[in-house]
Amino acid sequence: MKLITVPVSGKVFGRSEIDNAIAAARDGWWTEGRFAKQFEKDFRSYLSVRYVSLVNSGSSANLIALSSLTSSVFGKLALKPGDEVITTATGFPTTVNPIVQNRLTAVFIDNNIGTKNATVSAIKKAITKKTRAIMMAHTLGNPLPLHYIMEIVKKHNLWFIEDCCDALGSTYGGKLAGTFGHVATFSFYPAHQITMGEGGAVVTNNPLIHRAIRQFRDWGRDCWCDTGCDNTCRKRFGWKMGGLPYGYDHKYIYTQIGYNMKLTDFQAAIGVAQLKRLPSFVKKRKQNFSDLYNFFTQYTKYFVLPEWESEADPCWFGFMLVIREGAPFSRLEFVKFLEEKGIATRSLFAGNLLKHPAYIGRSDIRVVGNLDSSDKIMNDGFWIGVYPGITKSMLMYVKAQCRLFLSQYCR
Repeated sequence: MKLITVPVSGKVFGRSEIDNAIAAARDGWWTEGRFAKQFEKDFRSYLSVRYVSLVNSGSSANLIALSSLTSSVFGKLALKPGDEVITTATGFPTTVNPIVQNRLTAVFIDNNIGTKNATVSAIKKAITKKTRAIMMAHTLGNPLPLHYIMEIVKKHNLWFIEDCCDALGSTYGGKLAGTFGHVATFSFYPAHQITMGEGGAVVTNNPLIHRAIRQFRDWGRDCWCDTGCDNTCRKRFGWKMGGLPYGYDHKYIYTQIGYNMKLTDFQAAIGVAQLKRLPSFVKKRKQNFSDLYNFFTQYTKYFVLPEWESEADPCWFGFMLVIREGAPFSRLEFVKFLEEKGIATRSLFAGNLLKHPAYIGRSDIRVVGNLDSSDKIMNDGFWIGVYPGITKSMLMYVKAQCRLFLSQYCR
């Protein structure tokens, strides 16, 4: 059979993205501008949320989301150094790094081997008097058990941050992921459901959180003027804050230790066009996942197939397999075979983060229970692509090559 290249992810775009980017260039504005405002408006409408703030990446979105909850405007609920934030051991590092970067304690729990998400029982066991928040990703687009998590959040008066960087378009109980937590984050890196090249978003329904998000995103300044605007508050030279003289320019008064995390209007322009394609992208990802899932059901003696909550309808980021104990081949053998046939594979991001040099020996990390499933996923798991650029002929090729490899063990 002829070698075909099947990427795990990639961009799907057309003339409208190029035209919008050219229009942004011709505007001559280039920083956050009219296309950013348009995208935020369209994204608010899609998610049915009150506030959207664009940032330069999904990782930045996570940092801004968690940092916003350290603002003093939240009083006793504000996150403070030493407070505990529950997260999972397996995933992408920038879901966890903001916890450490804000001098909080990251509390790691295991990932379920089927869903690749945290379990409700593990979350409950991790809660202490120091627990103040839960920050987790919907792994590979697969929604967390959100109904039960929200019950825990309400019972213990916790913050909940949804990392939806892989999960745009996923739903739980008919409601979109990203609309359950106090804050949610999205990524528009090329691998994700839509792309701006780079880029991300932080969303919330809470006006105080939104204000804090904008402050941390925009250098830490107190001013809430949009880029290019002045005197939105109508008292630009009428403030007395900190040790500054009365009337000091509000555009240069800083109430947070912030960053500059804005994106450019070129990126937003591409995103405006991409968002129009999202419904077809979601449909195609689900179709590709279903095709692979139906194929691999005949090989369940070798693989743990993906699992999901009964209320969930995932917009899948990838199709993951975990090789069972006792299988007559290893993950490495299967992965090397696929790669040699032009079929790209990926591990579940960092695997068990606690195995990485950056996290070993840290005093601001606590582990609850064993991490056996996280280790199993790391050692024996991998995923292949389902993104919209994968055609039916590509899927036929993937299945044919997998059948060829597995046939030697199925006699």
